[in-house]
Amino acid sequence: MELLDKLKWRYATKAMNGKKIAQYKIDNIIEAISLAPTSSGLQPFEVFIITDQELKDKIKAIAWNQSVVSDCSHLLVFAAWDNYTEARINKMFDLVNEQRGFKNEGWERYRQLLLKGYPPRGPEVNFNHAAKQAYIAFTLALTAAAFEQVDATPMEGFEAKKLDEILGLREKGLRSCVLLPLGYRDAENDWLVNLKKVRKSKADLITEI
Repeated sequence: MELLDKLKWRYATKAMNGKKIAQYKIDNIIEAISLAPTSSGLQPFEVFIITDQELKDKIKAIAWNQSVVSDCSHLLVFAAWDNYTEARINKMFDLVNEQRGFKNEGWERYRQLLLKGYPPRGPEVNFNHAAKQAYIAFTLALTAAAFEQVDATPMEGFEAKKLDEILGLREKGLRSCVLLPLGYRDAENDWLVNLKKVRKSKADLITEI
C-alpha cells in the first residue's frame, strides 16, 4: 500500500539541508490539516507557517537549539485555543449553518449543549481539550508530509511560554502546543537517517476483544 510505504519511509528527521519545499506540496499538507476531524467540528486551533529565517533562528534558541528549526523550509506552529468561549462556539456553528444553507433543530440543540457545558469547565481543561484536537490535525500533517515525501520532525521540545511571547499568541487567545519543521533530510549529517525503524510488536500493541 502506497501510504504505508511512505509511512515506513518517514522518520523524525534530525538534520535538514535548507532546501525549499514546492508550494503545491505545502498546500496539500495544509489542506490535510484543514480536513482533520475535530470534536464537534470546532477546529479549536490555528497553524502558523513560518519561513522568515530570522524568526526561525529566534525560535531555535528556545527549542533546545535543534538545528531543524532553523534549517527547515517551513516551520509549522500548532496553537490551540486557550479556552472555549460562547463567541468561538457560536462562530463555528454559524459557519456550518451558512455553508449548509439551512438550520437543523438537532444541530441547534447541540449548540446549546456545548454553550452550557464547555465554557464553565475552566480554561486549563478547555485548553487541554483543544490541544488534543490540534494533535489530530498535526498527525494528518505528518502523514501528508510523508505522502509528499517531505521530511518532518515532530517537536514538543521547546519553551511554550517563550514561543507564545515571540508570536504574540496569548493576545490572540492561543497557546502553542507542538511544532512541525518541514524540509528535506541532510543525510550526511543526520545520525538517525539509516537506523532501523523500531516499533513494538503487534502482539504488544494490539488487543482484540
